[in-house]
Amino acid sequence: MRVISTDIITENIKEMCIEANYMLSEDVKGRILKAVKDESNELGKKILSQLEENMVIAENENIPICQDTGMAVVFLKIGQEVHFEGSSLEDAVNEGIRQGYTEGYLRKSVVGDPLIRKNTGDNTPGVIHYEIVPGDKVEITVAPKGFGSENMSRVCMLKPADGIEGVKAAVLETVKLAGPNACPPLVIGVGIGGTFEKCALLAKKALTRDINSHNSIEYVKDLEIELLEEINKLDIGPAGLGGQTTALGINIETYPTHIAGLPVAINMCCHVNRHKNRTI
Repeated sequence: MRVISTDIITENIKEMCIEANYMLSEDVKGRILKAVKDESNELGKKILSQLEENMVIAENENIPICQDTGMAVVFLKIGQEVHFEGSSLEDAVNEGIRQGYTEGYLRKSVVGDPLIRKNTGDNTPGVIHYEIVPGDKVEITVAPKGFGSENMSRVCMLKPADGIEGVKAAVLETVKLAGPNACPPLVIGVGIGGTFEKCALLAKKALTRDINSHNSIEYVKDLEIELLEEINKLDIGPAGLGGQTTALGINIETYPTHIAGLPVAINMCCHVNRHKNRTI
């Protein structure tokens, strides 16, 4: 049994909230730099160059990449041999979010009730997902999610007969419907299978995977490659003003499902695909 103080969880989450909002991940940086060179649309190239300049300024001056610093989504993989000591784990996570958003001068965007709409003032509570795994480590992923792109996301409950072509159509339709509203260039997470809520969680987790990687299942890898090509033929382009850089990457995760269903979730994200990962 390994004992971990919840104070350590709080401190790490505080730091990760700030880092995720100040610095783009290396995979997204690389894709933007490549897109600046490859984009043939002059307006699109100019916008991509501005995104490049923006990410450099944000990192060098320790300021947010975007004014929407997101709602904090936290994934915790907890080793079953870990015992937490101190406050409740959920309180510790939310305290880390509170400290990170306060000390990092990050915009507080969370309202305490979805209809009353009063701001909580510290960006808590976050959305926390727990997973118990073997071992004595705790893996933390902090992924603050902006809502310009979140609002353009969808869950599609397809029929099994719709098959892989139905999945392709659902993804492409979602990107078309989003147009400029999801702040392209995009990173897109897709979840296929499970239940209504499971496919959405898969899509969210897919956004935290390196966009230079591919799913280990061969047909899913092929689907990632094909859909990225098809999305970038839509001529939506950076900021929706035309060009072949509508998406920087698409990650797909799958899960077993019921014989009567084919749930598909498409979680849209702008190029500010914030996520940081640490293992304690």
